[in-house]
Amino acid sequence: MAEATGDLRRLADLAGSLRPRFTPEKPLPRLLFVTDPRRTPDPEAVAARLPASSGVIFRAFGAADAVDRGRRLRRIATDRGLVLLVGADAALAEACDADGLHLPERAIAEAQGVRSAHPGWILTAAAHCLDAAEQAFDAGCDAVLASTVFPSASPSAGAPMGAEAFTALVQAAPLPVYALGGVTIRTAPRLVGSGAQGFAMVEGLTEAIRT
Repeated sequence: MAEATGDLRRLADLAGSLRPRFTPEKPLPRLLFVTDPRRTPDPEAVAARLPASSGVIFRAFGAADAVDRGRRLRRIATDRGLVLLVGADAALAEACDADGLHLPERAIAEAQGVRSAHPGWILTAAAHCLDAAEQAFDAGCDAVLASTVFPSASPSAGAPMGAEAFTALVQAAPLPVYALGGVTIRTAPRLVGSGAQGFAMVEGLTEAIRT
């Protein structure tokens, strides 16, 4: 499979230069590729280019081919040494033999039950504020994806908090925090000193593999 080049390698280097506030017990990647059926129509092509030890959050949103696609991503993840999480659907995560689950902010409370059923899974959650990050910690999550950091093309993106407010959230949060929303090769350098666990990206990685 093709190796990381150009902007993708630079993103990996930037992620590797981060100094996260926490030393996690589980293998939390520095780069997370967050799939989206509309914005990343070929997630396998992106996953196949990711550097080893990166991660994929597969969000199927009920797609009819979710299991087949998830299993293809599982094979790529195994070949590439990637972490595979599934968004919101524990049954799909089981069917894909995923490494864990990513929960939307509204479902953070479900983490406790998921943790009981799958103690070895990596559990992450979306968090749009410090209160949500604290809830995720109390529910047993391993990390949160905080958004929206920079202006984003996502239809669900909120007002961007900016690098300074993101850094303040990272420093106050009781668990590792990823930056999500508008994180690209152009904006990622502004987060290197934030204490973040890593970068989470949708189009940011899709664009990077083209260079």
